Amino acid sequence: MNLETSLIPWVEDIARKNDSSGHALYIMKDGKTVLEHYGGYHSFEPGAQKVNPTSRFNIASARKSYIGLMVAYVLYDGLLKIDQPVHDYVKVKDPVFRGVSIRHLLTHTHGIGEGDSGLYTEFTPGENWSYNNVGVDTLAHLVMEMYGVTISSFLQGRIFNQLEWVETGWMTETSHELVKIIGNRDEKPMDGLHPDSDGTRKNLFVSARELAWWGQLHLDKGKVGNRQIVPEEVVNLATSIHTPESLLDELPRNGAFWYVQDIPRMKSEIGDAVPAGSYQILGVTGPTILVIPKYQIVAVKMYNKRYNYGGADYLRYLKEFSNRVADACT
Repeated sequence: MNLETSLIPWVEDIARKNDSSGHALYIMKDGKTVLEHYGGYHSFEPGAQKVNPTSRFNIASARKSYIGLMVAYVLYDGLLKIDQPVHDYVKVKDPVFRGVSIRHLLTHTHGIGEGDSGLYTEFTPGENWSYNNVGVDTLAHLVMEMYGVTISSFLQGRIFNQLEWVETGWMTETSHELVKIIGNRDEKPMDGLHPDSDGTRKNLFVSARELAWWGQLHLDKGKVGNRQIVPEEVVNLATSIHTPESLLDELPRNGAFWYVQDIPRMKSEIGDAVPAGSYQILGVTGPTILVIPKYQIVAVKMYNKRYNYGGADYLRYLKEFSNRVADACT
């Protein structure tokens, strides 16, 4: 089995089944591009542009890996302590944060739910795992307060500008490179924009290749060529497991929002064939970035359909993608 024959038909098949108007696939091995594939259109609208190398997809929750890296910087600089109570930092002393640490916020183990009437306690911090945006939203505003700059300007100055990336950014206005988000085929597509570009919102648009380069930056421990763009320890903090050890075996393990593989876990989004030390993150619109250090692989797939294919069984297909990548490397 090789990457091309294993992945291209699979990615195209899921695009059809999920009614995604466009898709992309970008694979790097040993720091080099080994597979680049684009298909479909930016939307189902008449005259929509074909997906191409400069097409930028809204990566939804995959953006958390960018916020996670800034959190790792703050931990590295000692401005946050991972086991420090959130109440030590947050000015608003909301009682739902009682007993919640930075570690809990990073790993979806904080136990705080969000409903129409506001935040509420779902479970005792550290005793369970529940995916929502409370952790990322709280930490995003906290790290901006620590540094006195926005997430977007911090990453732009420290990383994007240095590497001359021009296909990554939080977008407030439409442009011909931006892929629309499909809800239902017969409805007007969503633009995915937001008036705020500070990095806290779900308006991060990235091309498949620059998302792969983001993964490669992590795989290479922050180094590009002979330049150390990000301190190695910052990358280690972002991609090492921080989940409380007492959590049930079936539940996922997380770094700074990344899902990190140690052993196969039933409710993880990473497939059983993927070796330990690998990490992955995805978004509701279909983007996935998978990094497998053992095989020196970075694999990116992109879709533009809101909600991952498979409904209640969506984890099966997320695992299948990562398993196919891993199997093709062995």
